[in-house]
Amino acid sequence: MLAAPINPADINMIQGTYAILSPLGVFPEEMLLKVPSDIPVLCAATLSVNPCTAYRMLADFETLAPGDSIIQNAANSGVGQAVIQIAKASGIKTINVVRDRPDLPKLVERLMALGADHVVTEEMLRKPEMKDIFKSIPKPRLALNCVGGKSTTDMLRHLQPKGTVVTYGGMAKQPVVVPVSAFIFRDLRLRGFWMTQWRKDHAQDQEGLASMMDAVCQLIRRGQLTAPACTEVPLQDYKAALEASMKPFTSSKQILLL
Repeated sequence: MLAAPINPADINMIQGTYAILSPLGVFPEEMLLKVPSDIPVLCAATLSVNPCTAYRMLADFETLAPGDSIIQNAANSGVGQAVIQIAKASGIKTINVVRDRPDLPKLVERLMALGADHVVTEEMLRKPEMKDIFKSIPKPRLALNCVGGKSTTDMLRHLQPKGTVVTYGGMAKQPVVVPVSAFIFRDLRLRGFWMTQWRKDHAQDQEGLASMMDAVCQLIRRGQLTAPACTEVPLQDYKAALEASMKPFTSSKQILLL
């Protein structure tokens, strides 16, 4: 192993609130990933979770074509940034929701540079001005939720009828609340995604895993997929890295160098 990222799931595992809890000193085998030697270390360190999760959610839940659009919250997360880039390479438009913050203009600039078509705050989701976005792009068929709570409720209001909401995280630690009318009159679908479970379900499908990894690595080689902003931390300074990863509005992923 060369490097390991600190992801929200790692924090949850330490806190004892994650779906799988490994014994102390045992690293979950499903989190290990071998990548080609020509892939930069920082990209390789985030491959097991971020780009693969983004790739699978874009591929598995809706048949998206160039010109279609998706909407996602936590767009500045590692997965969110990968979604922006993979969607851009596929000709899919993205509407990206972030929390308001002091350095919002810088964050918007960074996400737009990655290929985001629109970046809005959670507050803007509830404003009439959102209608202006859909004058130039179709309403999204797919919503990717990593937050939960009101953010998700507001986001799904902009989905097309028969659209799909995929939840892969719950950073707000609040339930997903969906109005009854969204089911009855718009036939929305709610799904969940967990990369660890996907890998278990496809453990015997080595061809499928290799195909996914090849597609992601090809995007990296072509410069269409880059690692999120990272801070490299020597392993002995892991406590500082853990503390940094838990600060609000964190914009840099902590990477432990082994």
